[in-house]
Amino acid sequence: MQGVWQLFSVFLQIGMFSIGGGYAVIPMIRDQVVIQQGWISQRMFTDIITLSQMTPGPLALNTSTFVGLQIAGLPGAVAATMGCVIPGVAIALLLYLFFQRHRHSACVSGVLEGLKAASVGLIMSAGGTILMLTFCNTFNWYAVDSVDMPSVVLFVVSLYMLRKWRLNPILLMLLTGAAGYWMY
Repeated sequence: MQGVWQLFSVFLQIGMFSIGGGYAVIPMIRDQVVIQQGWISQRMFTDIITLSQMTPGPLALNTSTFVGLQIAGLPGAVAATMGCVIPGVAIALLLYLFFQRHRHSACVSGVLEGLKAASVGLIMSAGGTILMLTFCNTFNWYAVDSVDMPSVVLFVVSLYMLRKWRLNPILLMLLTGAAGYWMY
């Protein structure tokens, strides 16, 4: 039971301090569950991110649910999901009340612009992490031993097919999944 409360606590912190949601929260979750707590491996985390992207719903919420499920089963999934959601709901309600009161303030508009820029940076960091894991099997730039060239080729070819021929993304996922199965 303590593991469930610890999961709730960790994801409550993630939910409180994550701005931007989605891809922006992935580095925070990875830092907590892979690096600090050591609950799951980096490879397992990458698999969870992949699964979270393929399932309907918000990415951060799906990731929290799958991490909790992996660590402590159904109670862990519920704890991680609730921990991730509660702060966002509370903060959204408080922000709504604040912005209704100060909707015409230039200072508040400036703060919002700054938060948008920070969110872009967090999303870029998450994208870089996913690419590093895919191509180099690590998330540290300084620890790159080798590049997985079949992954790079598969990525470039699928990106080309998507852009050049406007291939259906579902068909492209099926094709790249089959190619990945064949190559690995």
